[in-house]
Amino acid sequence: MPLVIWMVFATMLLAFAGGMETNTFISTFNSGFGRALGEFALVLLPSFILAAALSRREISSPGAEKAAAIGSPAAGAGMICPDTAYAALSPAAGRRKLDVAFGAYAGFKLLYPAGPLIVATGLGIARDDTATGKLMLMGIALAIPLAIAGVIWARLVVRHDGSSSANLPAPAKTKVVDRKLIQSFAPFGVLAALLGLGVWVGQTEIPIIDFLFLPKGALVAAAVLALAQTPSNARRACFDSAVRRTSSLLLVIGAASAFGAVLTTLVSVDDLVPRGSGTFAILGLFCLTVLFKLAQGSSMATFAAVAPVAAPVVVASGLDPVVAVFAICLGSFIAILPNDSYYWLVRRDALEAVTSELRVIGILTGGAVLQALLGLGILLMAMWFWL
Repeated sequence: MPLVIWMVFATMLLAFAGGMETNTFISTFNSGFGRALGEFALVLLPSFILAAALSRREISSPGAEKAAAIGSPAAGAGMICPDTAYAALSPAAGRRKLDVAFGAYAGFKLLYPAGPLIVATGLGIARDDTATGKLMLMGIALAIPLAIAGVIWARLVVRHDGSSSANLPAPAKTKVVDRKLIQSFAPFGVLAALLGLGVWVGQTEIPIIDFLFLPKGALVAAAVLALAQTPSNARRACFDSAVRRTSSLLLVIGAASAFGAVLTTLVSVDDLVPRGSGTFAILGLFCLTVLFKLAQGSSMATFAAVAPVAAPVVVASGLDPVVAVFAICLGSFIAILPNDSYYWLVRRDALEAVTSELRVIGILTGGAVLQALLGLGILLMAMWFWL
């Protein structure tokens, strides 16, 4: 059954097993379901419009192999979807397709406005300007070594697997980067510039300017620019795609929020998570997200479902919310398996020549686990020594 059905069923089972009265259950479910749907809609709709618009651009250039690999983390974050980023950059990636795959995966998980913003919204800290700056900086600090780790893993795989994408012919070299590549990254530049100005300038008391300086407003501006670059006859399809993807995720978010509301009504989270237990809380959030990811497959659905459930745990533990966001983001790295659409996209492109399905699972899951554990180690050291 779909995740949303399981979440609703689990919520009902929890409520009635805990002796909750029917009227109390319904009122708690209602209040929990609608807790943050409006805020998520403001994040997801422009994000998916941006992704749909950019997916229609053919980003290819015979000399853009390195640019595709280097830009893949930014593409994964800006397109709010590793699948879309990989599909867009793959034609330009040549022999670096696995580099692009792991780079886009890391960027989507760790860079604004993708995973960190979605999780921060679920935890209720997306409105905090200070938290926004910390999320951006920590995301960059984590994404760089994890993307490099993905490249190193891809090189090791290529070295030991003669059937991998190492055998692809090298594209012709040129010093000119395709103009389409630059144009396609322009919305990301607008997004980054507006977020940076928001952190630097702060509140201006001009409503429209203040809105554009927020992640939601910056996403709207980036989506508008991407739509402006899209042929007029294709824009309706972008809107339809965004509505379909957003509506399904809002159902998951609502069900997860209702589950969290019922859980905290029946159980005192303070009794489960001691205040100040930072390392324990990080590992708990990491493992909780791993379970959601293994069961669900979809990274976006994992972000949408786990954050509302984890929110009361974060509050009770006294954990820095920014650290909590990245504990969840890093847990979602595990793993790229056949129940994840990203698995099949990369498997049928970069790893098409690999005949063993177990070998493919080992390549993709091994790289994702390596990235997750490295990131977890960096996050724990940052918390112990700097935060």
